[in-house]
Amino acid sequence: MLTTLSEHFSFGGKVGYYQHASSVNTCDMTFAVFTPPQAADKKVPVLYYLAGLTCTHETFMIKAGAQQYAAQYGIMLVAPDTSPRGESVPDDGDWDLGQGAGFYIDAQQSPWNKNFQMYSYVTAELPDLIKNNFAADTRKQSIFGHSMGGHGALTIALKNPGAYLSVSAFAPICAPMQCPWGQKVFTAYLGKDQSNWQQHDATSIVKSINDVTQYPEILIDQGLSDQFLELQLYPHLLQQAAHSVAYPLSLNQHANYDHSYFFIASMMEKHIRHHASKLNN
Repeated sequence: MLTTLSEHFSFGGKVGYYQHASSVNTCDMTFAVFTPPQAADKKVPVLYYLAGLTCTHETFMIKAGAQQYAAQYGIMLVAPDTSPRGESVPDDGDWDLGQGAGFYIDAQQSPWNKNFQMYSYVTAELPDLIKNNFAADTRKQSIFGHSMGGHGALTIALKNPGAYLSVSAFAPICAPMQCPWGQKVFTAYLGKDQSNWQQHDATSIVKSINDVTQYPEILIDQGLSDQFLELQLYPHLLQQAAHSVAYPLSLNQHANYDHSYFFIASMMEKHIRHHASKLNN
């Protein structure tokens, strides 16, 4: 059962914040939905947005400026929180592990495995909630995200060929097995055996693909003044992997832009239009 936390009229549609008891994360989870005006007359396609480290379900709806474009194209936007939260949920003293840092994977190691099942949440439990409670045509769904959420969007789409009509990312973590953020989280959540890490690394997954026709084109926008570009993101490694198997990847690099939501908002219309071309076909 959903609890409505608040609802707000926006671009002829509605932004709502909702809470429910999650069976996979064994705690209360919160998510945001923008319902476009077209949903008053018919079911509409769904676009999931996965946010980055330290963000919540609210960040995207408040900062990204996506509602105006979603209203134009008749697309429902769904933004889950970035992790389980609460006094009973384990946490870490650092901002890049624990609450706010779910990394969109299913943790296997204690104490994280009790609550941190974000892959199952995003791919199964949340879509069921959207299907059963909103005017959503869940046969038509796509996914995108930023930074840690870009990693989540890419790996989820790559691990589920045919499930998402399109995928894109803003400044994603492209090779988490090779960057400090990914190595820290994967060790904590998945253990030290790096063979368990590969299925959650977009670069590694792309390298293993034999038939690229089963997968959606990847659209990535990256700012060249991004403070995390050289140490954490590694889009060039994903580009090299895509080239090696002829995977369709569009990597667009932009001078002066950083890692912030100012960058995301600047690129948002382009990404919504990219997804609308598939969702409304």
